[in-house]
Amino acid sequence: MEEMQLLDAVERYIANEMPAEERAFFEQLRKTNPEVDQLVVEHTMFLQQMDRFSDWKQYKSTLHEVHVQLAEAGSIQEKAPKATIVQLWKKYQRVVAVAASIAGITALTISAIAYYFAPKPASEIRLLSQELANVKINQKRTDQKVDQALMNHTPSFRPPANPKSGGTGFLIDGKGYLVTSSHIVADADSVYIQNTKGDFFKVSTLYVNKQTDIAVLKIVDSRYQPIKILPYALQKNTADLGEEIFTMGFPRPTSEIVYNRGYLSAKTGYNGDTSTYQLAISANPGNSGGPIFNHSGEVIGILSSKQNTAEGVVFSSRTKNIFTALHEIRKDSTNEDRIKLLLPSSIKGLDRVQQIKKIEDCMFMVIRY
Repeated sequence: MEEMQLLDAVERYIANEMPAEERAFFEQLRKTNPEVDQLVVEHTMFLQQMDRFSDWKQYKSTLHEVHVQLAEAGSIQEKAPKATIVQLWKKYQRVVAVAASIAGITALTISAIAYYFAPKPASEIRLLSQELANVKINQKRTDQKVDQALMNHTPSFRPPANPKSGGTGFLIDGKGYLVTSSHIVADADSVYIQNTKGDFFKVSTLYVNKQTDIAVLKIVDSRYQPIKILPYALQKNTADLGEEIFTMGFPRPTSEIVYNRGYLSAKTGYNGDTSTYQLAISANPGNSGGPIFNHSGEVIGILSSKQNTAEGVVFSSRTKNIFTALHEIRKDSTNEDRIKLLLPSSIKGLDRVQQIKKIEDCMFMVIRY
C-alpha cells in the first residue's frame, strides 16, 4: 500500500468512515503488520494531542480577552516583570529550546498533510510523498535528540487508554518471546505488554490455541533489552498431587506484581480434563496467563480460569501445552522464529523471597486492544 494511501486509510479508519468490508480488511492488516498497527496508534495519539492543543489555544485566547477587559476597566494594573523571569529562563532555556523544535516539526507535518488533502495534479502527489518521507526522517532525528536531551524528564511510551482486556505473561526466551493465555489476546486488534518498571512494549502474536488456552507472543519493539539467562525452567514431568505451588501476576490495573501460593489439588482439570491441573490458590481477573511455579522454580502450568461455584478452585493449562505450541511454531516453514528452550532452573534451593526477586523482571502485564 502506497504511503499516501496508507495515511488516507488510517485517517478514515480512525474517523470510522470505512465501509464494513474495507474496515474488516484493514483490521486484519493491523493484526499481521506491526508497522501499520503502530502507525494507527501513533496517529490516534497525534490527533488527540492536536485536539488538546486547540483547546489550550482557545483557553489562552479567552484569558487574554478577559485580561484586556479588566485592564481597560481599571480593575487590574500592569506590573513590570520581576527579575526572577530571567532566572527561570536561564534554568529552563534548554527545555524550551527542545519544546520549540518539537513544535516546529509538528507544524511542518501538519502543513504537509493539509497540502496533501488539497486538490492537486497527479504528478505532484509523488513529490509530496517524498517530502513527507523527508519530514519523517527529520522528525525521527529530532526525536532522538529530544530523547537524549530530556532523558530524565520524558515519560516512557504509553499506548492509548481504555484497553479491551488484560492479563499476565512471562518470558520463555530472553530474546523477547512470552507465553500467556489465549483468551487474553484472541481476536485482538493490537497487544502491548508492561513490565514492573512501567515500561510498555509492542508485541505480535505468533501462536494461539483456544483449546489449550495457550498463546505465544513476540516483542517487536527496539527499546526492549533482551535478558541473557532466565532464572526458571519449564517442567516436562507431571506435577505431584499436594505439591506446593505459587504464582505471580497483575490482578490490579497497575504494574505492581502480586504473589499468591497454594497447592496442586487435582492432576486433572474441569470435568477430568487431562490437559489442565486443578489448583487450590487465590486468583483474580488479571492473573490469567501467569506462570504456576513449584518450589524449585519450575513452571508447571499457566493459570487459566476459576470455578465460580467453588471458592478457591482454579485451573491451569499444563506446561506440556507450551512444548506443543513450540513444536507447532517450528513446523511452520515460513516462520523465522527460533525459540530457545529454557535452561534448568537457577533458583532451585533459594528461599521464596529471593526466587521472586529473580523472577519479577521476566513478568509482564498483557494489555489487549
